[in-house]
Amino acid sequence: MKEIAKIQLGQTDLYLPQIGLGTAHLDSAVPEAQAVETIQYALERGVNYFDTAPLYGRALVEKRLGLALAGVPRHQYLLSTKVGRLIQPSGRVVWDFSRAGVLRSIEQSLERLQCSTLDLLLIHDPDEHYQQALGEAFPTLADLRRQGVVRAIGVGMNQWQMLADFARDADMDCFLLAGRYTLLDQSASRFMDLCREKKIGLLIGGVFNSGILATGAIKGARYNYRKAPQKVREKTRQLTAVCQRFHVPLIAAALHFPLAHPATSSLLIGCTSPQMVQDSLDLLEMEIPAALWATFKNNFIADWFNLGD
Repeated sequence: MKEIAKIQLGQTDLYLPQIGLGTAHLDSAVPEAQAVETIQYALERGVNYFDTAPLYGRALVEKRLGLALAGVPRHQYLLSTKVGRLIQPSGRVVWDFSRAGVLRSIEQSLERLQCSTLDLLLIHDPDEHYQQALGEAFPTLADLRRQGVVRAIGVGMNQWQMLADFARDADMDCFLLAGRYTLLDQSASRFMDLCREKKIGLLIGGVFNSGILATGAIKGARYNYRKAPQKVREKTRQLTAVCQRFHVPLIAAALHFPLAHPATSSLLIGCTSPQMVQDSLDLLEMEIPAALWATFKNNFIADWFNLGD
């Protein structure tokens, strides 16, 4: 197996593997032993970047990451977590983008992760809280960056429009964007170009649009967290047909596509077993013919925008 390529995150001193482990699904639906084994297997195979959040499993996932990485020298892995949602002892989730809330969230995350430092810190889904996130959470993260407590700061969302606002209004190192730069949805193309111009690193999640680009247009296929509409299934069938002509699995093309953009620093893949980690690494090693990309561009690019629901 080839060593996983590392990509610089924007203008920071961080170099991330092409794929990182997104941990949102390593919650109570997955046995603890399996979650721990998945994290440890990823690290052994060179996937040494882990993204998490207090919201995932209502603090459970951060605890599992801490358990899995206990005893591993801190310099051997990179961690990102998020602020903006506090988990109460009752399990209740409270939105809080205030300075006090951000600092409390970080304190709790470090305790659960069993470490004293973070590499990346992201403001989590501030869709309805832009002003407080910009006016209170961002300055707090910027202070922590100046102090060397964190190495990079940014915002993570499922929409690009507000991320573009943050790019213009704040000094961000990176953004996490989910589901908006894929084979089925390139609505974030101009935003991606903006990040490239500003040298802001991009972490790309949701590369399979909740499943359909991994499963194909099967019955019950999911697209952006819901049942895929007919026009999305039809577009997926067309993409699949092109992939078959070039003997490339659709899932492989979907994985490689966002990596081709020069603003992309890492893809976050939601694996829940060691085999899924290995499958992702195998897909990463596949060679995708240039003719396949040319065919996509010539036949589908005008239709990749605004697929809607």
